[in-house]
Amino acid sequence: MKLAMIGFGQAGGKIVDKFVEYDRGTGANVVRSAIAVNTAKADLAGLENIPERNRVLIGQARVKGHGVGADNELGADIAEADIDEIQGALDDVPVHEIDAFLVVAGMGGGTGSGGAPVLASHLKRIYTEPVYGLGILPAEDEGGIYTLNAARSFKTFVDEVDNLLVFDNDAWRETGESVRGGYDRINEEIVRRFGILFSAGEVREGEAVAESVVDSSEIINTLSCGGVSTIGYATEQVETAGGGLLGRFSEDELDATETTNRITSLVRKAALGRLTLPCEVRSTDRSLVVVSGPQDHLNRKGIERGRKWLENETASMEVRGGDYPLGDTDHVAAVTLLSGVTDVPRVKALQEVAVEAQDNIDDIEEESEENLESLIRDDGDELEALF
Repeated sequence: MKLAMIGFGQAGGKIVDKFVEYDRGTGANVVRSAIAVNTAKADLAGLENIPERNRVLIGQARVKGHGVGADNELGADIAEADIDEIQGALDDVPVHEIDAFLVVAGMGGGTGSGGAPVLASHLKRIYTEPVYGLGILPAEDEGGIYTLNAARSFKTFVDEVDNLLVFDNDAWRETGESVRGGYDRINEEIVRRFGILFSAGEVREGEAVAESVVDSSEIINTLSCGGVSTIGYATEQVETAGGGLLGRFSEDELDATETTNRITSLVRKAALGRLTLPCEVRSTDRSLVVVSGPQDHLNRKGIERGRKWLENETASMEVRGGDYPLGDTDHVAAVTLLSGVTDVPRVKALQEVAVEAQDNIDDIEEESEENLESLIRDDGDELEALF
């Protein structure tokens, strides 16, 4: 699937930057254009793989390149005001070569949280290609303002895109992990999962052609139900020469039954394991499964059986599936795309905490105004102001 990726804000820019690196490394050539948009000059300067000409600094007149300080209303205002500057970079996108736009943003901050929905709305007005969002939810311990931002951005973003793919940081942070180390690892997890999904169907030079191709139309049809989507992923190492690690699961003597069972097991693990956004699988509207790995380890019967299992598990008739042969790996991996999920406890909890945070902020602001008034007024109100 060919994509034009736009990273909005710090998190969005870093993830798109990592996508470009991944795309070069795999040779999938999925990212046809990569753009980073930010109000903070330092964040754009820290990117390594997005071309400098595609790094768009907005809001210069208002924030002087220093960011919006987690104020997502200001982020949205700046995006609206400077949309022509962003469009200047979009004009260079080879639209005839892409299947969709993907707008990537962290939903807890200010620039991406406020600006990404504005950009998505603009893209849908201008272009006929689908516009998808990839939104990153903040962890609960990041603070009330980030939770409030995420809840408001989520509500807006999901209405402005054709489908919102979500990654929940709270489900992926590990105990004792540094903030920087945690986000670097999480970004790699994001790119690995979505990278395999979007790479499916793209024929790499020198690689085998899939027996059952998952092309861009399959992904678009799966995402066309709209709403919110989540990704599952499971992988297993295999021996690609001689016997060893997994016995019969090797090039010398592959047992068809073992291979089938192995792939079916991976599909189960991908759907029922740690999803990018934990949810009740049975609330899925449409789904898709992609199995990648060395061609000799991919089994059509196993993929079909895994697809059938996913159909039963999600109670959905629209389940697509296929394989993605890779010659330079010693792993077989299954990726499941669960689209249009509706039973998502994390989102419900996010909204509840956000409402509470909003009420607290209103109370705090009112109390702060009263305290300030009390501080600057003398008891007898005898002092006169200068003007």
